[in-house]
Amino acid sequence: MNIMIAGGSGFLGDALTKSFLADGHKVFILTRGSSVTPGAQAVKWDAKTTTGWGHLVNEMDVVIHLAGKTLASWPWTSATKRDFHDSRILPGLALGQAILEADHRPGIFVQASGINHYGLHGAIADLATESTPPADDFLAQLTVQWEAATQSVEELGVRRIVIRTAVVLGKGDGLLPLMSLPVKLFVGGPLGGGKFAMPWIHINDWVGAVRYLIANENARGAYNLIAPTPTSSADFYRALSSVLHRPYWFPTPAFLLRTLLGEMSVLVVEGRFALPKRLTESGYKFQFEGAREALSDLFEIPKG
Repeated sequence: MNIMIAGGSGFLGDALTKSFLADGHKVFILTRGSSVTPGAQAVKWDAKTTTGWGHLVNEMDVVIHLAGKTLASWPWTSATKRDFHDSRILPGLALGQAILEADHRPGIFVQASGINHYGLHGAIADLATESTPPADDFLAQLTVQWEAATQSVEELGVRRIVIRTAVVLGKGDGLLPLMSLPVKLFVGGPLGGGKFAMPWIHINDWVGAVRYLIANENARGAYNLIAPTPTSSADFYRALSSVLHRPYWFPTPAFLLRTLLGEMSVLVVEGRFALPKRLTESGYKFQFEGAREALSDLFEIPKG
């Protein structure tokens, strides 16, 4: 297959690209730079218009939209929040326009989104699924707009898959190195009391789920890409401390994190418990269902 990935030079795009290339597919990375995964083809774009690259959509079987400024960008000023919006919505609109103008349209479009679509609050007894309506906070509404930017491709007969992704845990990349640093320095503990959700998915399952949904001709609409075992912050950091053989200390007060991080603190002191209901019902089998087994794999802790 010929596969085009917008935002393909980041952590997730690199992992997905390597998986596709290993199976002999051709991958084209839409990028404003020049550094892409070896074996993939870099295609220059401005992430706003179809100029210079739009014609290539005619040759694609799959188009994947992963573009978006990382939310781990401190502080969340008005300008930063505008960048969060523009870096997601403008590329989506450009991709939609390229597909509209194409004589031969791709059969599949994969749209990235976030598990924070369902909001920042919710008890473990109130698990969000794909049918749960979006919340009205900033992050939730950002996902609503992100998803809506490419909805038009469905009207053109393209099978669109929306992947509402949790925190992706990867070996030496993504957020895991930052999350594990306090634990490695012997100051690890739950953040903000530890009762809120810690939504996560192992990078192997993220790649596996994306590829599974692309291959499944019946897959369309929204899917939660999150581990099937609901995990609190306390549970996650307890598992992380155990895997790294470090002590599990007192929690970091939520008010301190809010003072230090401002609005960005919602990423570490609040979260909604959710399930990958449609993904598991479709038949996908997770490699890593629990936090301890996922973390043991990523830190290469032998089983036994």
